Amino acid sequence: MRFGGWVRFGLVGWLCVVGAGNAWEASAQDATVAVKVTPEVSLDDAALLTRIREALVVEGAVMMTDYTETIPKSGVAFELVAIPGGEFLMGSPEDEPDRLEDEGPQRRVKVSPFWMGKHEVTWDEYEPFMMTEVRREKHGGWTDFDPATHDAVDGVSQPTPPYTEMSFGMGQSGYPAVCMTQHAANKYCQWLSAQTGHFYRLPTEAEWEYACRAGTTSAYSFGEGDLDEHGWYYDNSNDKYQKVGTKKPNPWGLHDMHGNVSEWTADAYGESYSVPEDGGVLINPWTVPERLYPRVVRGGSWFDDPDRLRSAARLGSSEDWKQQDPQLPKSLWYHTDASWVGFRVVRPVEIPTLEEMDAHWNSARGKR
Repeated sequence: MRFGGWVRFGLVGWLCVVGAGNAWEASAQDATVAVKVTPEVSLDDAALLTRIREALVVEGAVMMTDYTETIPKSGVAFELVAIPGGEFLMGSPEDEPDRLEDEGPQRRVKVSPFWMGKHEVTWDEYEPFMMTEVRREKHGGWTDFDPATHDAVDGVSQPTPPYTEMSFGMGQSGYPAVCMTQHAANKYCQWLSAQTGHFYRLPTEAEWEYACRAGTTSAYSFGEGDLDEHGWYYDNSNDKYQKVGTKKPNPWGLHDMHGNVSEWTADAYGESYSVPEDGGVLINPWTVPERLYPRVVRGGSWFDDPDRLRSAARLGSSEDWKQQDPQLPKSLWYHTDASWVGFRVVRPVEIPTLEEMDAHWNSARGKR
């Protein structure tokens, strides 16, 4: 389902119980206070989203400049690059070498301005979210969370402890975090938003490619330059990921858009792109996932050949990415066989509605 019209959200259940508008927000808050986290119940729901949205910073005329954000819970800082809005041709031309059918047909797309992480989310940023010392149910809810006394950030579902060391010995401080599911990446964005007062989420597939291309139309954002100067891939990575930001950035100042680790986007994967019948321009397209698999990762990784690092290359996720997971049912949080998958965050200029927030942060809830 493409975002733009009505979308079936996890919030619909709340709407059916307490009605629409401000009344449902207040009633949801009251209901949350009255229940406890159990294996069947999570308090990471409509009331929590309302609390988070109310705390987001609503700014006036926004200056689109690069900035640095510090995560209050960990004190770790990360950099964001201002990406100007614009229009581009998404996908690859039919005559591009190594092109696959799922990269087309090409379509005109317009995206609104946003900020994007200068590089992938690192273990320094992600591990304080992943490793907590509180008791959690499998869905990630903190068993002893009390919405009447705890901060909203404490109510965000967080991963259960991993069964093994998730960097697999490839490096931690300064290295990209890997092996998380798209759900885990989404919940990290919610956790980050609850702390910082800025709305963060995964990039849509269109935003990701637009930022990667940075105004270019060639297979790579560096044109005919040397791939070894711009990306980590199978031939130069020494069989592991590398520290972020150690290769040359693309024309807009983003590092590691080609290689190092593949990156989650917010979209469901399709074997081709839909194109408007009138040949017009799609505005901020987003293919909202309706199933758990497949969902889109972009950019290629340390484990890939050069052709998978092209700006238009894409890949759909698979259940096979968690074969090593010994849990039954399999974890919501880890892809233990995908040590080449990570993510970076974006912050759109406009703060979304509660329904849109829920669609981004909880797109895996109830999906099979």
